[in-house]
Amino acid sequence: MQRVHFIAIGGAAMHNLAIAISKKNNFQVTGSDDEIFEPSLSRLKENGLLPDKMGWFPDRIHKGLQAVILGMHATEDNPELIRAKELGLKIYSFPEYLYQQTRSKTRIVVGGSHGKTTTTAMILFVLKQLKVDADYMVGAQIEGFDNMVKLSYESRIAVFEGDEYLTSPIDRRPKFHLYKPHIAVLTGIAWDHINVFPTFENYVEQFRKFTELMEVQGRLIYFDGDKNLNEIAQHLRRDIVPFAYNTPENEVRDSITYLITKYGDVPLQVFGEHNLQNMNAARLACRQIGVTDEQFYSVISMFPGASNRLQKIVETSNSVAYKDFAHSPSKLKATVKAVKHQYPNRKLIACMELHTFSSLTEEFLPQYAGSMDEADESFVYYNPDVIRHKHLKDIDPERVKQAFGGKNLTVYTDSVALQQRLRELNFENSALLLMTSGNFSGVNLIEFAKELLER
Repeated sequence: MQRVHFIAIGGAAMHNLAIAISKKNNFQVTGSDDEIFEPSLSRLKENGLLPDKMGWFPDRIHKGLQAVILGMHATEDNPELIRAKELGLKIYSFPEYLYQQTRSKTRIVVGGSHGKTTTTAMILFVLKQLKVDADYMVGAQIEGFDNMVKLSYESRIAVFEGDEYLTSPIDRRPKFHLYKPHIAVLTGIAWDHINVFPTFENYVEQFRKFTELMEVQGRLIYFDGDKNLNEIAQHLRRDIVPFAYNTPENEVRDSITYLITKYGDVPLQVFGEHNLQNMNAARLACRQIGVTDEQFYSVISMFPGASNRLQKIVETSNSVAYKDFAHSPSKLKATVKAVKHQYPNRKLIACMELHTFSSLTEEFLPQYAGSMDEADESFVYYNPDVIRHKHLKDIDPERVKQAFGGKNLTVYTDSVALQQRLRELNFENSALLLMTSGNFSGVNLIEFAKELLER
C-alpha cells in the first residue's frame, strides 16, 4: 500500500491530484489544510478525502508514509512539513510528483504566458475522441473529463499544462522546469508574475531554461510570431527539433469560424486568433504521437472550449455574453480582438477586473496600454481592499485610466456602482465580455449576464 499525505490538500491543483491518486489501486490518500473552499470542499468530500477537521496536525505525519506532497498554500514553517523533514520522509512538490509518476511515459508539456490551458485541453480532447489513452494535468475543467488530473498504470502518454509559477514554498523553480518534456509547446511570452520575475529578461530566461531541460531528441513546437521564442528556437540544443506554427487559414461566416484545410472547411465552436494558433500547436503536438492531420480535423470541430476561456454564457436573438479568464495584458488584448472580429456588426461592451498581484501593481499598469481599444465601451474594475490584502501600494483610478488609455473607458472601484451602470446600458445588438480571474467582488457572472441580456 502506497500511503501519500497532502499538505494543503484544498488547492485547485492539489485536490485534483489527490482525487486522481486515490483512484489508483494500492494507494491510500490523506490530507490537511487550514481552510478549504468550493469547489474543492465538495469534491474532496464526495471522494472521501476531506479532512475531518481543519488545521495542521504533525501526528498525521508518520514513517509509514511513502510520500508527502507539499502545496503552494503551505508555508516553510508548516508544522506538518517540519515533522516530515524530521522523519526524513520523501517530500514532493505537485509537479515533482507528476514527473515521478510519468517518468516512463512520453510527456507533452504546454507552456507559455497565454493559451496553455486551451492548447492542453485541445490535445486531450482530440486524444479522447480518437480513443488514445493519456495521463494528464490541465488547469481548468474540460467537458467530458471528470477531473483535472489523471494518473494511470496503462497509458504511455502524459499531457501536462506547464505553469511557469513557483513550484512550492521550499522549491523556487518554475513548475514547468520539472516536467522534462519529450514534446514541448511554447505559445508566447508576455511578462507576468512580476512578484517572482522582477524583469522581463528574467521572465524570458525561464522559458529558455525550459527548453534546455527537455529530454534528449525532444520536439519543440513554438509560435513563430513571438520574437523571443524565435530567438530561443535559434539557440536550441543540437538534438532538439523545432517546429514553428502560426495562425492557420480561416474564414468567419455568420459568426462561425471555419478552418480552411485540404480536407475541406472545418466549422469550429471556438474562435479568435489565439484559439486558432492554439489549435495549430495542438495539431503539431498530436502529430508527434501519430495522430494524422486528417484525424485531428475530423474531431476538433466538436471541441467546446475550456471552462472560463471565451466561454459563451448567454445568447439571445441579438445579443451574446462571454466570460473569460483574461487578466494579463496580452490575454486581454487577444480576447477583446477575438470577440470584435467574431461579431463585427455588434457593439462590444467589455468589462475586466484587475485581480492578480501583477495587475494590481502600479509599475505594471503601463503594460495594459491599448489592450481594450477595440471595445466600443469598456470598464475596468478593481477592489482597493484586495490591493491592501496583497500588501501593495494603493492605486488611483485616474492612474489606471491613463495606463489603459482609450476614450471610452471608465474605471470603477465599487462593484455595485459598476453593476448599476451596466444595467443602464442597452444591450440590443451587442456582445458583452466579462474578463476576470476573480468574480468582480462576489458577482455571479452567468446570472448577471442573463439579467442584462434577457430583460
